[in-house]
Amino acid sequence: MSESLDSGPPPPQEPTASGPAPGRPATALRQRLAELRGPAAQPHPLDARALAALAANPGCRRRALLDGAGVDKAALATALGSPGTFGQSQFAFVRGNAFEAKVKADGGKELLRLLGPDDPAEALIPDLTAAGPEGRAARTALALREATAAEAWTLLDHPLLALDVAGSAAYLEPDAVVVHPDGRWTVVEIKSFPMIDASADAAKVGAAARQAAVYVLALERIASVTDGARIAHSVLLVCPKDFSNLPTASVVDVRKQLSVTRRQLARLTRIEDIAAALPQGVTFDLEGRSSEELTAAVESVPHAYAPECLAACELAFHCRDRARAAGAVETLGRSVRGELGGLTTIGDVLAAARGESGDPDDPAVAALRRAAALRTEALTGAFGHAASPVRSSFCRSPSRCC
Repeated sequence: MSESLDSGPPPPQEPTASGPAPGRPATALRQRLAELRGPAAQPHPLDARALAALAANPGCRRRALLDGAGVDKAALATALGSPGTFGQSQFAFVRGNAFEAKVKADGGKELLRLLGPDDPAEALIPDLTAAGPEGRAARTALALREATAAEAWTLLDHPLLALDVAGSAAYLEPDAVVVHPDGRWTVVEIKSFPMIDASADAAKVGAAARQAAVYVLALERIASVTDGARIAHSVLLVCPKDFSNLPTASVVDVRKQLSVTRRQLARLTRIEDIAAALPQGVTFDLEGRSSEELTAAVESVPHAYAPECLAACELAFHCRDRARAAGAVETLGRSVRGELGGLTTIGDVLAAARGESGDPDDPAVAALRRAAALRTEALTGAFGHAASPVRSSFCRSPSRCC
């Protein structure tokens, strides 16, 4: 990450005698990404939820490039003929906005009450208005520094944070960040799922924790150059209490999620390297291009499909179809893929299980042959005759699974 508090890539600078200006590489990258996106297309924002999904699959260059370029993957998937069918419902979206408005009403008094100041009315609420995402992120950084120096309770409502992702700036907007008088910064996540008897759905809490960890990671960049600042590695999760609409809060430790996210983002291939490896003329511009042209453009970028992508990426159905057509073992899941070692296709796996190919000394091949022998033995004992050969598919109903 850059040490500067400027929220995004630096502006272009004049060349120096020693070589190109420092701002030129970033400017060239932005121009290249704009070409990939299309001259008339507005960049699709990369939010914390998408960034957490990207960090969960750092080997997928396709998603890294499309997200870095701001390509609307939902529109692209529709143009490819494989639209995604997941996402937040309109009802949940409206309910979430209404609950957040209730929590932040009257200058955030209810939210601050959950945090514990003696007089919530005395808390500072700085104006974070600025022109453009870079301006808003810079204004947020300045407000955080001023609040830390003031040693007073401060509520930042929808601040904008910048995070370097594979060489490209991503702008993230948490629900709120609270600065404590002792200089501690706490991320606040407001969710509309209920907390019943002080406990919420574990899967939803886990997703919120992964999303909040991205915000904490972005805040670390600013805190590292702010005197007296320290980041709380636990976030405040605010949800409706029981079956009412009254807000209640729980402190969630995100150190594990933070460590995983930091490590996974560090593994991402830099976007300029991915873009440089593309064939000449590749673009994801939807205007005036056929489904075949867009398919060729998408297929020019390597992907790393896994069944988990179905719940996190708009292009998952397209990538799944391609992986199935190639017989890739990735369709069986990451854990299975890891166990199979050098066997990369389902055909190779079946041939190894039948003893038609594969090194007998390979642990994966030996395990497959042992499993095939046990299957034959079990079926022979159950039905009194030899079992049929190993099927050409591991799945009776492929359309119902990964």
